[in-house]
Amino acid sequence: MKAISIVAPAGQSIAVGKKTLEIRKWYPDLSDNEDLLIIENQHYLLKDGDEEIGKAVAIVKIRNIRPFEEQDIEAACASYFESGWLAWELTDVRCIETPIEMIAKRKIYEVDWEPSLVIEAK
Repeated sequence: MKAISIVAPAGQSIAVGKKTLEIRKWYPDLSDNEDLLIIENQHYLLKDGDEEIGKAVAIVKIRNIRPFEEQDIEAACASYFESGWLAWELTDVRCIETPIEMIAKRKIYEVDWEPSLVIEAK
């Protein structure tokens, strides 16, 4: 399964349905309707090769990718607006019952995953 690392507390905010937009500068390499595992970690991973241990907290789908707009600040749980970023609309959010330690890396990456550990859609 494909995964993405997200710095705490944003991963949990996605898992509970509070954060419905992920803001990035790039388009994700995902197929239509493909699941994406959210790994919450503690630090920004700034360069290729950066890794740390995080926890798998949710599985989502990305419905749409569009320009980030000022009115998106609350849905993104962002503290400010800056043009030039993309808003990934997160849907079909499924919380993971017990977060599981996994590697956190930059961008989107592949992990081994057992889908039976998910509890519910938000």
